Amino acid sequence: MNIEIVTIGTELLLGFTVDTNSAFAGRILAVQGVRVVRRTSVLDDPVAIDAAVREALARTGAVLTTGGLGPTRDDITKKTVADLFGVPLEFQEPLWQSLVERYRRRGMTPVASNRSQAEVPRGATVLTNPWGSAPGLWMEGPLGLVVMLPGVPREMEHLLEDEVVPRLVARAGARVVRSRVVRTVAIGESVLAERLGDIEAAVAPLTLAYLPGVTGVDLRVTAWDLEPAEADRRLVAAVDLLKARAGAHAFGEDAADLAEVLLNALRAAGATLAVAESCTGGLLGARITAIPGSSAVFQGGVIAYDDQVKIRDLAVPADLIARHGAVSEEVARAMARGARQRFGTDAAISITGIAGPGGGTDEKPVGTVWIALSERDHEDAVRHVLLGERDEIRERAAQRGLYLLWRRVI
Repeated sequence: MNIEIVTIGTELLLGFTVDTNSAFAGRILAVQGVRVVRRTSVLDDPVAIDAAVREALARTGAVLTTGGLGPTRDDITKKTVADLFGVPLEFQEPLWQSLVERYRRRGMTPVASNRSQAEVPRGATVLTNPWGSAPGLWMEGPLGLVVMLPGVPREMEHLLEDEVVPRLVARAGARVVRSRVVRTVAIGESVLAERLGDIEAAVAPLTLAYLPGVTGVDLRVTAWDLEPAEADRRLVAAVDLLKARAGAHAFGEDAADLAEVLLNALRAAGATLAVAESCTGGLLGARITAIPGSSAVFQGGVIAYDDQVKIRDLAVPADLIARHGAVSEEVARAMARGARQRFGTDAAISITGIAGPGGGTDEKPVGTVWIALSERDHEDAVRHVLLGERDEIRERAAQRGLYLLWRRVI
């Protein structure tokens, strides 16, 4: 089954709101064999909404809209679609009473404009929305199917999964569109492609997409229009092949986080961790502590942005900084050693570098980062010259720090 998505809201086109609804819907629907073939965003304008929905119905016969179901004047999706189908809006007293009760439980009283939320196009099915005040609507007629959902992401997501997907599954048939992702780190897209070789032919009829990001390259493999069991079988084989060819650069699958992968490895080894950060300013520690249960492994860290903090809190010798500079192998090793000794951990990672936009030299250009690892019986340090803007360099440095220790653990 093919479907189109029309997201409605002037704020989307002005850039004030990011359209996460389409991405979520695309993932959820594909798993059920419903393929999103086009996405369109339009203004809160009846002419624009009418044209987008009308054209989408002509192409696929099925449209999912998000937004424009609220009580204000710019919420005109419902009225526009009703006009397109040639039916009036009808006030539904039971729907209104449920809305009044919802407000009462919250100690509030609905205003006159809220009554519009109890108006439903004649013949439409109401999709109950316990998470918000605007119900979803399932409208079907000679023109095709239009499913209208609120634009608030939480409400849209719940309604899509609980009310819409079950209704669409029966139409989609037995075939599915499913994807798996292999996540890689510390290897560029072109180098990774060389390593993978003629991988597209090896995984056919599945398709492969390279998805480069700030912290690494994701490899997404997709099975199209296959029986569920066949899709899963082929995807498992493709993922195994991708991981084998990517080697040590492949750290996980799907939504895997390298910080969580590292923490699991350290927990299995019974090891503890501390960090010392300069240019990343706490990003490495934030990545680690964002993982639930990280306290079983992570002891703490020092953000030694100023050289005096490196000297005072990490016991980095002042003459070492004077001779080699704060961004150097020697200082990175001393920072990691100092963090490990201060917190009494089995391992510590340190990062010191030049994130820019200024501060670089011919010898140490912007993006130069030293990352060091200290254990009781082992030390290592690696120099990187990372590309990108300041935030990208910092994110890449934190990811490389996690990678250095993960490779050591495994």
